[in-house]
Parts: sequence; C-alpha cells; structure tokens
Amino acid sequence: MTSAVKSQKFSILFDWIDQGGDGQLTRDDLRSMAGLFTGLAADGDDANVTAMRDAFEEMWRLLVKHGDTDGDGQVSRQEFIAVMEANITSPQHFESAVLAIADALVKALDTDGDGVLNRDEYVRMYTSLGIPQEHSGEAFTRLDRDGDGTISHAEFRTAITEFYLSADVDAPGNWLIGPFGPSA
Repeated sequence: MTSAVKSQKFSILFDWIDQGGDGQLTRDDLRSMAGLFTGLAADGDDANVTAMRDAFEEMWRLLVKHGDTDGDGQVSRQEFIAVMEANITSPQHFESAVLAIADALVKALDTDGDGVLNRDEYVRMYTSLGIPQEHSGEAFTRLDRDGDGTISHAEFRTAITEFYLSADVDAPGNWLIGPFGPSA
C-alpha cells in the first residue's frame, strides 16, 4: 500500500508529467517531458540526449505494461500512483526508468564540467522543466546536503531516490520539483 506521503508526491509528479493537462498520461506526455529534459543538453550532446529519451521510453513502456489496467493506452492518476509504487520504484526498474534520467540530466546540466551543479545550473534546470523559479532557491538549499554551494551527482541521486522512495515527509528530496509537505 502506498503511503500518504508517496501518494502526494506521485500525484504532484503526475500533474507535472501530464503535459496535455487532461488528467491522463499518454506517450505524447512522456515524449514532451523527454523534450524538456533533452532541451537542457548542449548541442552535440548526443549521448545524454539519447540516454534521457531512452529512459523516458522505458518509463512509458513500464507505465503502460503495468499501470494501464483498463487497456485504453493511457494512465490515469490512480493507475499512475499504483504503478509507481508497485513497479517503477521497484529495484528491477528504478535504475532504468528513473535514475537513468537523473544521471544523464546531471551530466547534461554540468555545463562547466566541474562534476557538480551550481545554483545557476540548478535554477536553469528548474525553469526549463516548467517548475516555478521561486521554488528553486529553497529546493537547492535543501538538496545541497553538505552546504558547499553545489549539488553533487551523489546528492542529486539521493534527492531523486528520496522523492520516489521515501515515506518521510521531511526528506529533502521531496522538494525536487517544488514545495512539499505541511509547510509548503
């Protein structure tokens, strides 16, 4: 059974992915999200663009295979929340459907090649992915666990993992795509 915290996060995630705004996830929604993510890569960064597109295709494949319970080729909010808990976040799928996107994204965003995301790179990501910029400073501060003014690849992976897997309402990773919790 999905915890209330995970259900809330998956519902927020559903709204973010539902690019058509129709209350149903489709392959086009996932492709639109892939386009937002790949748009962050520099020209000629084919490896990261391909990795992100492939990971979004894998996520769609898993959503339809395990979540489209009524066979209509779409995934409703209820179906999405259930499949996220049961399949996408399971150990056999989490790496290929979620962390693969995060890994390629960090590599693409690290425009100065220093192995970390600085505040400007992170804010650029937030804005380009359609998340209100006013949330980026707070999110950055929460995700910069060691307080060094950057988010390392490991810190970003930790945030992704917390967002998808943690039932702790106070986990910093919950802020990955904006405010979360009772104080949000």
